[in-house]
Amino acid sequence: MPDLLLELFSEEIPARMQAKAADDLRRLVTEKLVAEGLVYEGAKAFATPRRLALTVHGIPARQPDLKTERRGPKVGGPDTAVQGFLKATGLKSLDEAKIQRDAKGDFYIALIEKAGRDAIDVLAEILPVIIRTFPWPKSMRWGARSGKPGSLSWVRPLHAITATFGPETEEPDVVKFSVDGIETGQTTYGHRFMAPAAISVRRFEDYEAKLKAAKVILDPQARKDIIFADAKELTFAQGFELVEDQVLLDEVSGLVEWPVVMMGSFEEEYLAIPDEVIRATIRNNQKCFVVKDPKTGKLTNKFVLTANIEATDGGKVIVAGNERVIRPRLSDAKFFYETDLKTKLEDRLPKFEQIVFHEKLGTQAERIKRIERLAAEIAPLVGADVAKATRAAHLAKADLLTEVVGEFPEVQGLMGRYYALAQGEDASVAAACEEHYKPQGPADRVPTDPVSVAVALADKIDTLVGFWAIDEKPTGSKDPYALRRAALGAIRLITENALRLSLMKVAASALAGLSVRPADAQKLPSDLLAFFADRLKVQLREQGARHDLVDAVFALGGQDDLLMIVRRVEALGTFLETDDGKNLLAGIKRASNILGIEEKKDKRSFDGAPDAALYSLGEERALAKAIGEVKAEASAAVAKEDFAAAMSAMAKLRPPVDAFFDKVRVNDDDAKVRENRLKLLNEIRSATRAVADFSKIQD
Repeated sequence: MPDLLLELFSEEIPARMQAKAADDLRRLVTEKLVAEGLVYEGAKAFATPRRLALTVHGIPARQPDLKTERRGPKVGGPDTAVQGFLKATGLKSLDEAKIQRDAKGDFYIALIEKAGRDAIDVLAEILPVIIRTFPWPKSMRWGARSGKPGSLSWVRPLHAITATFGPETEEPDVVKFSVDGIETGQTTYGHRFMAPAAISVRRFEDYEAKLKAAKVILDPQARKDIIFADAKELTFAQGFELVEDQVLLDEVSGLVEWPVVMMGSFEEEYLAIPDEVIRATIRNNQKCFVVKDPKTGKLTNKFVLTANIEATDGGKVIVAGNERVIRPRLSDAKFFYETDLKTKLEDRLPKFEQIVFHEKLGTQAERIKRIERLAAEIAPLVGADVAKATRAAHLAKADLLTEVVGEFPEVQGLMGRYYALAQGEDASVAAACEEHYKPQGPADRVPTDPVSVAVALADKIDTLVGFWAIDEKPTGSKDPYALRRAALGAIRLITENALRLSLMKVAASALAGLSVRPADAQKLPSDLLAFFADRLKVQLREQGARHDLVDAVFALGGQDDLLMIVRRVEALGTFLETDDGKNLLAGIKRASNILGIEEKKDKRSFDGAPDAALYSLGEERALAKAIGEVKAEASAAVAKEDFAAAMSAMAKLRPPVDAFFDKVRVNDDDAKVRENRLKLLNEIRSATRAVADFSKIQD
């Protein structure tokens, strides 16, 4: 089957846009092909700084012929309807239609046959539309060849379009079309400096090989592999170690078509700056990797850069140019750092009185006071020193007003730790200045120092309660204040540190510190707890647990100790994997279903203890006895927080429940016996609620 090769050759595409653009090109073209009945075998897209490319192989040479039926008016219907039918279907007369009979009468049916077109003609129709409507996040217009402004909007000026189509065994044809005066052809261009001449290409294999010969590595992953391998080898050869950075690697690979890795250096005096500031300076300004000494774990005065050319002088001028740019950047960073050290963190705090955190939640200064108060209340619950937690909360946000953080926002918190240590603060206080933002994502480290935990929880819960109080909750996919992330962070802090605390009480305490009063202050903590339940389901699902088990535990009400909820869910999940658990669940569900039907029919519930005098069968008495024993045993185990023992107690219900449903007719003809047996079923449901609401568990 024929293959398609498409290349859009332009000026430099921003690195951050390349991966998505390649994916968009693949998606748009293949979706259009399928919509036209051209089902392909495979497709792959590529991007370099100067081109988007796509290969689609196994495309049929022609569209399939289409045969469709179109129903027309009723036989004997109005002439206007008949004429409209003939015009719409292309029939010359009603003699060309067939008549079909159904329950409503006889109707004209037109058989419409549409011959499939050659795939190359379909491509010539769909490709220019895709190019003209391509979804760049930012685009531009430029002068056309005639000197007049062009009509095409593209990320950067588009210079050439290569489009070929044909089977492997034959010379491919050019897919002929033009966009804004640019005619398609078989001509592309190699590296801008090392091989700028025109290159004639035929199909993808030929295209990729000729580009490589012209100093262009087409595949972004191949460029990443070259940069990473060469950088590691270069640093290792000098006794150093590359500081790996996947995000930077992704970006750098989008800046070059022919990666050449080199090493530069800077003055050792700049190593007095914190490593993270050096890295941010070199990374942000020159897109270079930093290097560390494996013996000390500290940065060296070396950096790794990626050039886009094989220089005749071995790269000396390129390296010198990068050093010349990095040196003043590091000098600025050193000046910022040394300037920051001259002012104590607490001396910066008055400025927060002029900075609004949120118009409805007050200034940053007011928020810091709330976090201080809440951290002091949380501290005893997590084993933290109250004075240290209060002090850490007092200083934690101060580094936001420093010169270094102003220049490099990504080091906020971290610089707070450096400055706190420099002014002689306790190590736990300094650590909390950095760690109170953590964890910021599922892969981020969770603080373990109690002071850090207290301040981190206070920060996140104050944020959540505050925005809940002003009714700025996440909706759908929108979460402008990152409240889902704050809730997940709080959950991880609690569960991974095995903390016992009442979320409802902590939320109520945070609410008491707010100057704004919500419309329903009493309902807010429970609403927030429901949000935590949803986030906990997400967290547990990512860990492989079932979200319905979280629902089953939360349905009991009054469950706001997240650690105990997680442990109960774990025990419940383990129990339901056993035969006893599966069968007992089936029995409980059966009991609940019967009760639900009968309660709806009688418009009443069957609460209250069954009357033992009405038991006529041994299975009834055995079940009633087992329920009493299991309820007591399970409740005692839950009280001791031994959920595994509670599940073992539940397992004892399985034999009498199975026997009851096997031998006992619930809906007895005697109304009193029927009611008594329904109450017994309710007792099953009640007994199992000691550990979870089994009705919430999916089969």
